[in-house]
Amino acid sequence: FGAGGYEIARLSAGGAIALVEAVVQGKVDNGYAVINPPGHHARSDHGMGFCVFNNVAVATRHVQRELGVGRVAVVDWDVHHGNGTQQIFWEDPSVLTISIHQERCFPTDSGFVEESGAGRGEGFALNVPLAPGSGHGAYLYAMSQVIVPALRAFKPELIIVASGLDAGIHDPLARQLATSETFAAMTRQILDVAGDVCGGKVAILQEGGYSPHYVPFCGAAIIAELAGI
Repeated sequence: FGAGGYEIARLSAGGAIALVEAVVQGKVDNGYAVINPPGHHARSDHGMGFCVFNNVAVATRHVQRELGVGRVAVVDWDVHHGNGTQQIFWEDPSVLTISIHQERCFPTDSGFVEESGAGRGEGFALNVPLAPGSGHGAYLYAMSQVIVPALRAFKPELIIVASGLDAGIHDPLARQLATSETFAAMTRQILDVAGDVCGGKVAILQEGGYSPHYVPFCGAAIIAELAGI
């Protein structure tokens, strides 16, 4: 923590809540929350990996408990495994967690295909680990062959995207080769399936991304798709 860290982390979680409320209530068609710190490594009982509160999980529970949403799907395309989100919903069949990430990047001991949930949540955690150096084609193939079919089968009432931009080609903390067009194309696929299963309700929450020169281009490409530009 730095000075004000707790208050800033609360604002980040609050930004996630504000966006999902606006999407679920129909005030906006979709949206992108530019929030920081990120959240997807934070577990139910402690923070981890730059993350204090799990913004995605907080927003998910909010719409379920306060707004009556049943099934929520979380698609996490941050380059690191969304271990905290997976842990929180590990035994919950009402939340489908999908993480596409660089294999053994961070955390090095999680994010494997064999991790699929437990108890009533068995089969509702999905991991797509990609080898270092996987680029545009690999990401889009994984989306079309694994992630989109899983979303169609689950039929969520809301799709939340944990949008880490650290799979970008210039990121210093990972070795993937995604470009701004990769993120735009993945967003298009999410919007397409959302239009079919949940009335287009998509909320995208900022996660990681550590290239100050390239992250803005990736974020702008996603927002352009959301806006239909």
